[in-house]
Amino acid sequence: MKNQTTDQSTMPATIRLGDIAHARSGDKGNHANVGVIAYTPAGYEFLGRYLTETRLAEYLLPLRPRQVQRFALPGIRAYNFLLHDILAGGASRSLRTDNQGKVLAVAVLEMPIPAPGNVQEMIPRPLADNPCWL
Repeated sequence: MKNQTTDQSTMPATIRLGDIAHARSGDKGNHANVGVIAYTPAGYEFLGRYLTETRLAEYLLPLRPRQVQRFALPGIRAYNFLLHDILAGGASRSLRTDNQGKVLAVAVLEMPIPAPGNVQEMIPRPLADNPCWL
């Protein structure tokens, strides 16, 4: 997805969640979990305000999670999301290509989010020093 830019600056109006965090996912039966780990403390703070259970549920609506729960893991700057009944039966019953939820992390990292004013504080340092990251 291409970033949209604002009229007044070169700062994008939206960024990908993957610009400020990385993620891991996996399954437990018919449920999956996605751990979203911020690269920086500023990113963790922003995700705490923005990446809510409701927002993630809306983004994943085509997969029809029954419930989304969020658990904060501040020691590792992460949020773990438990996605109930998202795997259409799970590994042994589902006909989905990703019946174990391994690709959910990649999908979540593509989620467009508003670019915060301090986005430079949220991206990994080697990328922050390179203006081509946008």
